[in-house]
Amino acid sequence: MRRLIYAPFSGISGRNRVVRRFVSEWLSPFGQPLYRKPKDWADNLKPEAGRLPEQPGLPEDLRNAIRRAQTALLKKQSSDDGYWCAELRADTTLESDTIMLLYFLGRADSPKIARLAKFILSQQLPDGGWPIFKNGPAEISATVKAYWALKFAGHAPDEPSMVKARERINALGGIHKVNTYSKFYMALFGLYDWKGVPTIPPELMCFPNWFYFNIYEMSSWTRAIVVPLSIVWAERPDVTCPPHARLDELFPDERRFVPLKDLMPPHSLLSWTSFFLWCDKALKGIEGKGPHAIRAWALRTAESWMLEHLQHSDGLGAIFPGIVNTILAMKCLGYSDHDPRLKREIEHLERLELDRGDLLEMQPCQSPVWDTAIAVIALAESGLYREHRALGGSAEWLLSKEIRVAGDWRVTNPTGPIGGWAFEFQNDWYPDIDDTAMVMLALRHVHLEERLELAREKACLRGLHWLLSMQSKSGGWAAFDKDNTKAILTKIPFADHNAMIDPPTADITGRILEFLGYVGYDLSYPCVQSAIEFIKKEQERDGSWYGRWCVNYIYGTWQMLRGLNAIGYDMHEPWIQKAANWLKAVQRPDGGWGETCATYHDPALKAKGPSTPSQTAWAIMGLMAAGHGSDPAVERGVAWLLRTQRPDGTWDETEFTGTGFPKVFYLEYTLYRDNFPVLALGQYQTLLRDAERSRRTPAAQTLGPALQGA
Repeated sequence: MRRLIYAPFSGISGRNRVVRRFVSEWLSPFGQPLYRKPKDWADNLKPEAGRLPEQPGLPEDLRNAIRRAQTALLKKQSSDDGYWCAELRADTTLESDTIMLLYFLGRADSPKIARLAKFILSQQLPDGGWPIFKNGPAEISATVKAYWALKFAGHAPDEPSMVKARERINALGGIHKVNTYSKFYMALFGLYDWKGVPTIPPELMCFPNWFYFNIYEMSSWTRAIVVPLSIVWAERPDVTCPPHARLDELFPDERRFVPLKDLMPPHSLLSWTSFFLWCDKALKGIEGKGPHAIRAWALRTAESWMLEHLQHSDGLGAIFPGIVNTILAMKCLGYSDHDPRLKREIEHLERLELDRGDLLEMQPCQSPVWDTAIAVIALAESGLYREHRALGGSAEWLLSKEIRVAGDWRVTNPTGPIGGWAFEFQNDWYPDIDDTAMVMLALRHVHLEERLELAREKACLRGLHWLLSMQSKSGGWAAFDKDNTKAILTKIPFADHNAMIDPPTADITGRILEFLGYVGYDLSYPCVQSAIEFIKKEQERDGSWYGRWCVNYIYGTWQMLRGLNAIGYDMHEPWIQKAANWLKAVQRPDGGWGETCATYHDPALKAKGPSTPSQTAWAIMGLMAAGHGSDPAVERGVAWLLRTQRPDGTWDETEFTGTGFPKVFYLEYTLYRDNFPVLALGQYQTLLRDAERSRRTPAAQTLGPALQGA
């Protein structure tokens, strides 16, 4: 049977074709043009088995660097389950919010508070503030939260660090400049007047899904944040702030709020911003005056939604703010400290802790599926033989994480088939498009036994169909939802986390094209054609692409070039070469590439940061995808990676290169610095090997003096 199912179409009998088609169509929506696939797509999921032959002509320094990097990466794999899960770091708002939560829960005597506070203090800038990304400037919300958390922990206002923090808060515009969720938490403790907090009424839950404005028009992460906060808004618990943690000294006068209209960006009287401000004022005016039955219904609906979404998930949305807000909401609803549902949420939060001895750090979430997929790709493409047990164990673990239930995405995609993978250990409500593509890109690199090979084909078929069904009308793909693009929602007062919606992005679209290309799709498929039109419109004037999910234009440009190359696009097209020329133009004098999170605030700063391993690797791979593999720029980039590798095979990275919410929240993926460089070096090694085999370009000439001296 295996031969019948997996044999290529050419040269097999009609009966065998029927068998194969039956198996495939049994797992897919029958006969719909959207799901038309290349006839050999399944065969392209299977790698060639066996070790790659040694190539004597390749430079020893390159081969040694790859071996050291592979060894270092393999040491970080979980020996029991086969996954990778590196630390995921962010800014100190997580530690600050955790201290606030412990006090809210009545755990002021928790020893964790001192350890969290010590970590917060260790991250203070010389000017007294706290940043939202490494080496960034002080940011007002992070600084006020840190100051408040330190006061909770017992630090006196006259301590030098606190005096400097207060001075920095004033210089940044004062306490009224903090964002919505900071004001929300302060209002819980009676420090900020609810009149100055944007309204988040639970009645949002009463709008049907077909209504123009409903919770499913918000991004998935916004739902996880807002739904439990709507319960808190309605209940408004009276929590006493300890006298030593009050913030009276931060207020310039007796007022404990300023009107929202004074804090919103410039807007005209006839604008969506004005409309939503009017709505906010009206909702505040009728708060507590409407029919109690409606509020009770809304609260029950919000609670039911929240509890339902806690099932099959590492907390609400499996993200820090969703978990924290859920704990707040449960306590507002009267849940006992012994309630198993509340205890489970607190346990999910505790799993995000990073023990630093006398310091305690918090993670925004965990990234095992993402880390594992990238590690598998990096190891395989750098030459690790495809039968290696590390790859086999990872593939089996990834297959076990496939999501087989419908999530929130089904609201805007009611006919889409079930499939895909999430980012975290368990988050079945929110499979994400980028992870799904990356997992399938990884699975195609692993040689599996027959049982797992069949499981891989079935899982990838479901994942492929789900991806195809999630393509937005614009031709692009977003992260979690389809056509989540109502920009007017970004004008709502509580949308200042800058990620109210989840529109399609170029970087994710490039990743989907990469997978489609590797399994046989080409420009003849409508899904590919519309994706190409989308990315052409998204290209910047200088040739680069914006990177929504990693920093920033270097990432977006790399992923687009890699996707276009995989799909078989003519890489000599002027608009594509413009992107490659931009990458070469922004290479740093040391041979690397770098960019900071500041580019989201000011695009003029694109590609002006210090060189980093991950961004250098992205640029090298982008240039190779664009046909510039023998360019001196690639040679200098490879030389930089070899020169900066540590003796243990790893690299150091001085910047955050991941993105949560642009301008608001950034991430440090601590495995990026290791897996992307080995992937880039592996692809460069393959380029040299192919050139040597074809005898078009001798390896010694391709390397040049820069690489030979690395």
